[in-house]
Amino acid sequence: MKKIFDPKRATWPKILERPTQSYSDIEPIVKQIFDEVSVEGDTALKRYIKKFDGADLDSLSVSQIEIDLAKENVSEELKNAIALAKSNIEAFHTSQVVPSKKTETTKGVICWQEKRAIEKVGLYIPGGTAPLFSTILMLAVPAQIAGCEEIIMCTPSDANGNVHPAVLYTADLCGVQKIFKIGGIQAIAALTFGTESVPKVYKLFGPGNQYVTVAKQMALKFDMSIDLPAGPSELLVYVDDSATASFMAADLLSQAEHGTDSQVILVSSSVTKLEEIESEVYTQLAKLPRKDIAKTAVANSKLIYCSVQDDAIDLINSYAPEHLIISTVDAQKILPKIKNAGSVFVGDYTPESAGDYASGTNHTLPTNGYAKNYSGVNLDAFQKSVSFQEISENGLSLIGNAIEIMAEAEGLYAHKNAVSLRLDKIKDKSSE
Repeated sequence: MKKIFDPKRATWPKILERPTQSYSDIEPIVKQIFDEVSVEGDTALKRYIKKFDGADLDSLSVSQIEIDLAKENVSEELKNAIALAKSNIEAFHTSQVVPSKKTETTKGVICWQEKRAIEKVGLYIPGGTAPLFSTILMLAVPAQIAGCEEIIMCTPSDANGNVHPAVLYTADLCGVQKIFKIGGIQAIAALTFGTESVPKVYKLFGPGNQYVTVAKQMALKFDMSIDLPAGPSELLVYVDDSATASFMAADLLSQAEHGTDSQVILVSSSVTKLEEIESEVYTQLAKLPRKDIAKTAVANSKLIYCSVQDDAIDLINSYAPEHLIISTVDAQKILPKIKNAGSVFVGDYTPESAGDYASGTNHTLPTNGYAKNYSGVNLDAFQKSVSFQEISENGLSLIGNAIEIMAEAEGLYAHKNAVSLRLDKIKDKSSE
C-alpha cells in the first residue's frame, strides 16, 4: 500500500484516481453487444452467455423446479440470517414512506404530491466471483414496499447453467416474478430492449463491474432510467489513535476482496495508527480465501496521513467514497461536515459489512465519485412523484390575473386565454 504524507491539494486528483478504465475505453464493446441484442434478441444473448459464462442454455429463464430445489439446498441457518436481514431492510425502507400532504398555496388553490410506483423494474445481480444474494434483498424489498407491479431479475449462471441456490431462494422470498440466467452487458441490453424471453423494463437497478456500469450508462440513450452508476466497490476509512487497528484492517480487506478493481483508502491523523493498520492488513490478508483478489486491490490502495483534520475532511469530500468509516473520538462532530459519501459507518463497532448485509440500510451505492450528485438506492428510487392541483373559482380569481400577465409577457397568448375565458365566466356568474 502506498504511503502519502500531507499531500498538497493540487495532487489530490491524481492520488484519488480510481483504478478503472474510462467510459470511452469500454464503450465500443458495450455498443456492439447492445446492437446485436437489439436486433437478434435471445440468439445474441445465448451467444454471449456461451462466450462469457461458458453456459450453453436452451432456456434463459429459471424454472419453478429450479427454485423449489434451491429452497431445499439452503440451510436453515442461512435462511434465518436472510430473514433477519430482510426484516431490518423492510423496517428501514418502510420508514421512508412519506404521507401525502395537501397545501393551500393561496385560498382556493390546493396542491399536493403523491407517490406512484415504477411499474416494471429490472434488477441486475452480479454473480461472477461471489453469489450476491444480499443485493436481491437490497433491491427487491424496497421494490415490493414501493408497489412495483413487475420485478424482473437477471443474474449469470455457472458454466453448467446453474444459479446459486441462495440467489434463487432469496429472489423467490422477495417476490421476484421472473429470473433470467443472463449476466454482464448482455443482461443490461436485454432489460433495455426486451427480447423474445426477457421483458423490457422501465428502470434498471443493481451494481456490477465497470462493464455493467458503462452498459447502464449506455442504456440511458435508449429511453431507459437507471438507479445510479454503481461500479467496482470502494471504501475510505478515517481514523485517529482511538481506532482499533485490527477492526479497521478487516474493514479495508472486506472491500478489497470484492474484486481486483476495488479500491480502499486509509486516511489517518496518526502515523503510528496508520502503520499499525497497514501491518494488520498484511497479517489478515495472508489468511483470506480470496487473498489473490484482495492482494491486487490492496496494491492499488493508499495510506494517507493528514495532520490537519479539515484537510482530511476536504479530501474525503473530494473523493466522495461509496463507503466511509469514521472511527475517531470526535466522530459526531465530523459527521455534519461530510458532504459526499454513499453510506457512512460511525465508530469502532460499526463495520461496513453490517450495511452490506443486515443493519437495514441499502448497499447499492454510488461509486467512482458519483456520491457528489447521486444518492444510494432508497424507496424513492422505485417511485415517481406525481403532483396534483385543484383550484376553485375563488382560487382562480386570486391568481388568474398574475397568470395572464406572465403568459402575455412570454408571448404565450393561448396560455393567457385559457385563464381569461374562465375569469370571464366567473365574472358573468357573479353579476347574475
